[in-house]
Amino acid sequence: MRELDKSLQGVQQQNEQRCEQEIEDIKQGIESGNITRSRSSLIRFSDEALDEQKHCIRIADEKVALATQAYDMVDAHIQQLDQYMRKLEELRQERELATGAGAGASNADASTRSRRIAESNRGGRKKSQLAVEPASIGLELPVDPNEPTYCFCNQVSYGEMVACDNPDCKIEWFHFGCVGLKEQPKGTWYCSNCVGIQKRRKGK
Repeated sequence: MRELDKSLQGVQQQNEQRCEQEIEDIKQGIESGNITRSRSSLIRFSDEALDEQKHCIRIADEKVALATQAYDMVDAHIQQLDQYMRKLEELRQERELATGAGAGASNADASTRSRRIAESNRGGRKKSQLAVEPASIGLELPVDPNEPTYCFCNQVSYGEMVACDNPDCKIEWFHFGCVGLKEQPKGTWYCSNCVGIQKRRKGK
């Protein structure tokens, strides 16, 4: 694309100079009487100037085709990434179901859940690790290191996300899967960190 831009700029500059020179020649021809005003309507740019303009159009069309191809490639990668994320979400849900079925309704399972809630209220890091643990199941997703990260899991934006309604929330945006949501919550919604802070303030 950069080479096409450079080539197009060169041809455009050359064509502008040629056209300016031809317009100047036509003005001088009319002033000197070599070109009569009755024939002025027949005046046109030279074939060289017209060919340069056509060449500019061909380069511009090639740039459009290249940009379209690049867009299609990016779109294909995004769709592939969406498929990976859906598969990852399915694996996460299957793992949660398997864990719940294996543990049953035992006291150990209840204490584990209460411990996870307590840990999420203290900062959410343990909960985030549990939420993104299935990512190690052979799904290597390329991530731009310059792309901003969100949520407890400290990952890039993907899929459905929800914003914490606490204006002072340090994280602000969360993935549905990481906070146990399947659809957009109605009304105000606070992350577990902010809920814990509000409870502590009310307790005081």
